[in-house]
Parts: sequence; C-alpha cells; structure tokens
Amino acid sequence: MFNYSTQNNLIKKIIAERKVPATNQEKQEIERVMKTISKSAKKENGLEAFYKALSGETGNSPCITVTRSTWDSVMNVQEEVISTPSNSEGKSSTLLPHLWSCKNWRWSNVKSPLELQCLQMCEYGYERNTGIICIQPYHYKLIQAPSLPPVLVPKSNEPIPTREQLQIKMGTTNTVSGPKNATYDANIHKEKNMFPGPESPPAGYISEEGDTTDQSAANSPQAAYTPEQAELAYQAQIASDLIDAQPVAYTEPPYWCSISYYEMNQRVGELFHATQPSLTVDGFTDPSNAERFCLGILSNVNRNRQVEQARQHIGKGVRLYYIGGEVFAECLSGSAIFVQSPNCNKRYGWHPATVVKIPPGCNLKIFNNQEFAALLSHVVNQGFEAVYQLTRMCAIRMSFVKGWGAEYRRQTVTATPCWIELHLNGPLQWLDKVLVQMGSPGIPCSSIS
Repeated sequence: MFNYSTQNNLIKKIIAERKVPATNQEKQEIERVMKTISKSAKKENGLEAFYKALSGETGNSPCITVTRSTWDSVMNVQEEVISTPSNSEGKSSTLLPHLWSCKNWRWSNVKSPLELQCLQMCEYGYERNTGIICIQPYHYKLIQAPSLPPVLVPKSNEPIPTREQLQIKMGTTNTVSGPKNATYDANIHKEKNMFPGPESPPAGYISEEGDTTDQSAANSPQAAYTPEQAELAYQAQIASDLIDAQPVAYTEPPYWCSISYYEMNQRVGELFHATQPSLTVDGFTDPSNAERFCLGILSNVNRNRQVEQARQHIGKGVRLYYIGGEVFAECLSGSAIFVQSPNCNKRYGWHPATVVKIPPGCNLKIFNNQEFAALLSHVVNQGFEAVYQLTRMCAIRMSFVKGWGAEYRRQTVTATPCWIELHLNGPLQWLDKVLVQMGSPGIPCSSIS
C-alpha cells in the first residue's frame, strides 16, 4: 500500500536523479511538486511512474501530468521568470512545468520553452494546449537548428564550375547524391512550427511598385530553394577535387541580433544585443533586461508630438523568437506592426522592398538561415559585389503603429514616428568571412566610380 514513508523515499530517489545536485531550496520545490503529483494521480501511481521514467531514462511510459492551475498554486515562490508565447499580457510568469522538469532531469542549461518540443506519442505535451501538461522530461526533445553546409569560396579568380561543367570535366553524367546535411528537409519546417495558424503572411502586402499580393499567391519556401540546396550539395561533394576552393563555415555568435531604435530619421538610445531566443520590444518604462527591450524609458530632446502620440500606442509591442535557425515576429501590440524583410519577401517571390502588415495577435517568419545559406552558395560564384549585396538581407526594419510604402503617405521608414532595425549577426559574420576569403573586388574603386 502506498503510504507517506514510500512517498518520501520515492521523492528522495527522484531528487537523486537530478542532473545537477539540488540546493535545499530546490529540494523543497521538488518535494512540493512531487507531493502534488502524488495526490492527483494516486490511482495511476504517478510518482512511481515518474521515478521509473527518470531512472530508466526512457520515454516509454505514460504521461505524468499536472494542470496549469495546480502548477501555479504550487509554484508560489518564483525563482526564475521567463517570457512565454502564452504570456500575451507581457507580464512575468513562473517557469512552465515541462521546462522546469527538463531543466532538472535532462538539460540543465535549457532556458526557454521554445527550445523544447513534445514527442508525437506524448498525449499531454505543452503544445497540445489541453490545460493539462505532461512533465515527463523524456517525452520532450530539444529543437536543434539544422546544420548549415559550408560555402565553397574559390581561392583564385576562377569561378566555381556549374553542375554541367563538373560533369564534363569528370567525363560522366551520373548524378552524385549530396551529403545529408546539405539536403533541405520539408519536415523540419513542420516540426518547428511554434505558432498556430497558416504560414502565409497576412493580406496587405504592399510592394514599392504598388502591387498588392494575396496570401494565395505566396510560394512555398521549400520550392524556392531546393534546387540551390541541391547544387550546393553537388559542388561540396566533388568540386574540391577539381579546383582550389576554401570552405567557409557558419558559426553562431554570442548575440544573435542587435536592435537599433529610431524616431523618424534619428537614432535614439544604445544598441540592444539579444542573447536569449525570445525577447520582447515594448513601449513600457521598465529597465531593459536580456529578454526585454523597453522603448518607453528612452528619452529624446528632439521628440515631437507626432512621435509622442505614436509611442503611447506601442504598448506590448512585438515579441521576437530565434529558434531552430528561424526568426519569428509576433505582434503583441493593440496596433499593427509593419515589417520589411528581404529574406521573407524572397521566400514568397515578392519585391525586396515590400512591407508586410502584421495585425495584432498575428505572427510571421521573417528570416530563415537555411534559405540564406542556399542563396549565399548560389551567388558566391557571381563575384564580390553580388555577395556584398546580401548584407541588405541581414537587416530587418519594423515600424510600430504607422506603416510606410506605396499606399501610405509615408514613403520611407524614416518618415514613420518610431521604428527598429534588426541586424542578424550570424549571417552578417558569415558574409564577412566569405568576403575576406574572396579578397578585394576585381573592379578598382576611384572617386568617379
């Protein structure tokens, strides 16, 4: 019969399974949670099942669940605060139960629920939105960014041969399959979709030439880049035997993006460096931290009434996510935000300068590392200038409250009252290494060039 003595022994064993030795405060917290699980799941022997799953390091067990309301009542001591997609009020929330469990018994360095995804067999995974959350840590997996193949940069001025040229040199027309890490997997996108709703951007996509494109006209991102990925895979496998090429690999920087804030054409405040995979840019006045960039606290002696009024409507602003090599923007504000992302525009076959309106409560994928890698591998054979032009794709502009473009009174982003610019440091540093490897451009520069 299950008694308190058995319960206490199981709790001690569960604490002992923790990946990192627990402090006294952490032990008390674990005891509170485990006792709650024991009370709510006596018939299913939830506590014993939880220990067996931990000791066996297996996901072949039923879900160990806790309701969100029960969790909030148990976690009355908030030791750690994070920003989550469900926390649309822009307030702090206690550590989510599945994240708490995974931090304790699987990955001690995991920081955000965006890094986790429940397995297909998990009935009550956090993404299911059932009100009941599974805390079995082996029912979750870490979302990993797909590895990006290195870009082959010629050491000489001789361009990288095309697929046909390589076949002629080798005296064969047989197709050579590329390495696995250079093949774009369509299932990756489905597994990493952290947001509800369709992938296509909302209506209201306005180009600089005044053309309006509906959602139905959007092209598949996989279709736009698969041939280039295949070409890169082919070259990476056999080109090194024929030419003197140097592979340049992608490395993840400590700050995945840097954010500048502007009012009209004037930059205000200092750069914000993003280290966390989820951050909020809002109009409130709290001091900024690693997961929050507050624009309301920034002062500007030249601020006019138009800017002041627009700033009052920023509100909860925008939440940015960087997960699995993709960047998402989610509008939390009561007013729409407007985004100009060349990478997003290329995915859907739109004009590079197109501005997308994201209404409140909606989200949009604004950058994809794999698509950028495919494009870089394609243009590296076109010379220094073509590669350098890709720096524009690594900058994303986003205005609050007021839009700009062909169908707006404001034709440029510098005419909007308040806006931000994101510089994606990983792709920019990759471009820099490629350009250094390529050397100076062939065309000399002069005062009249």
